[in-house]
Amino acid sequence: MTAKKLTASIVLFNTPRPQIEAVLKSVFDSACVETLYIIDNSPNDKWRILEKRSEENGVTKIRYIHNENLGYGASHNLAMREAIENGSEYHVVLNPDIRFGTEVLPALTDFMDKNPDAAYVLPKVVYPNGEMQYLCKLLPTPGDLIFRRFLPKTKWSEKKNDRYCLKKFGYDKVINPPCLSGCFMFMRLSVLAENNIFFDDRFFMYFEDFDLIRRLHRVAKTLYFPGVQIIHDHQKESYKNRKMLLAHIKSAFKYFGKYGWWLDRERKEMNERVLGEIENEEFLS
Repeated sequence: MTAKKLTASIVLFNTPRPQIEAVLKSVFDSACVETLYIIDNSPNDKWRILEKRSEENGVTKIRYIHNENLGYGASHNLAMREAIENGSEYHVVLNPDIRFGTEVLPALTDFMDKNPDAAYVLPKVVYPNGEMQYLCKLLPTPGDLIFRRFLPKTKWSEKKNDRYCLKKFGYDKVINPPCLSGCFMFMRLSVLAENNIFFDDRFFMYFEDFDLIRRLHRVAKTLYFPGVQIIHDHQKESYKNRKMLLAHIKSAFKYFGKYGWWLDRERKEMNERVLGEIENEEFLS
C-alpha cells in the first residue's frame, strides 16, 4: 500500500508550554505526519524556535505561521489550503489540549483508506481519567443548547441530553452522525477541495466545527470510529469564563442565523436519519 501524505495543524493563543509539548510529542512519535502547521495567534512569536527543533536531515517538519488572531477556523484554513496545494491526502486539525498514542494516526489513515466515501473521522475521546466524552451529536436546536447550559439537571433534561448526544448506540460502533466534536478532526482533503468546504471564518470561536462537519455531511460520511482513542483535557472554558460564554452565545446566534432557529428542514432530515439508524441498529462495519 502506498503511504498517504498526512499533515496536521494546531492553533496556539498563549497556550501553556506543557500542552504544546504533549501534543507535539503525540504527533512526532507517530512518525507519519509530513508537516505540522503551527498557527500562532499569540502576541509574540516565541514559539518560532519549534521550527529549528523539528529539523530532521535538513528538513523542517514544522511550518510555523505567526499572524494576527484571525480566529480558530480561519487560522486552520491557512494550513489546510497550503496542505492541499502541497498534495496532502489527509489532514488532522488538532486542539492543543489533546494527546494520543502512536497507533492512532496510522489506524485512522487505514480506516479512511477503507472508507473512501468518508470525509471525516473522529476516534473515541476520553478525559485524562478515562471517562468517556460523548461527542457524537444531533444537529442542535436552540433548545438543546439552552437546556444543556442553563437549566438544572433533572431526569427529563438528562434524557433529552442523552438523546442529543446519541448515547443509545453505546459509543462502541462505527456511526455516521451529522455533528461531531472539532477537538480532533481527521479529514480527507480532496472532499474539502472539490466542494470548496472550509471553516466559515465568520465564526471566530465556537460552532465552526459544527458548521464545517454539517456541510461535509451533505456530500460524504462523517464517521465516529471507536477502534482507537485519544485523551482530551477538555476544560469547558465557556462554563468558567464570562468572556468565553459571551463568545459562545455570539457564535450560536451566527449558527442559527445561518441555518434556521426552529425551522430547519435539513437539520430535521439529518437527525431523523441517524436516529433511525440507531433504532434499527444499522451500524457500519
